[in-house]
Amino acid sequence: MEGKAEYILPTETRYVGEMKDGMFHGQGTLYFPNGSRYDAIWEKGLVVKGRYTFADGLQYDGENWHYCDSYDRRFYTEICFGLKPTGISQLTNIDPPRKIPKGCYDCGDGFYNPVTRIVKDYRNRFLRNADDDEHEWIIRTCRKG
Repeated sequence: MEGKAEYILPTETRYVGEMKDGMFHGQGTLYFPNGSRYDAIWEKGLVVKGRYTFADGLQYDGENWHYCDSYDRRFYTEICFGLKPTGISQLTNIDPPRKIPKGCYDCGDGFYNPVTRIVKDYRNRFLRNADDDEHEWIIRTCRKG
């Protein structure tokens, strides 16, 4: 593939941009199924410079990333639209939060079943098998249904 192209990966991620010798090369954007995107300049398939934008419009800044950290615990939607009244908690950036299947965990890109050790996306499609490290992190960190 050469020149301007649109390439759809098996994960339904879509690349739109320039290609050379079958590789991402030049200006191009990866569009992810969850609505986020990665705009980048590519050279022989590798990123030279890029910017990730979440589905809600929040842009990742690797050098000055202070989103939901120990200094400011607000979600992006709270930053944009304000905090809820006292006594009403917002548990995730999505409000109301997704309903988690019983016994499963919301690991950010889908639901994790600790019995089968499988992560499925929010439309119930297989994403991956969790290794021991990811399993322990999800159990320790993520919301449980």
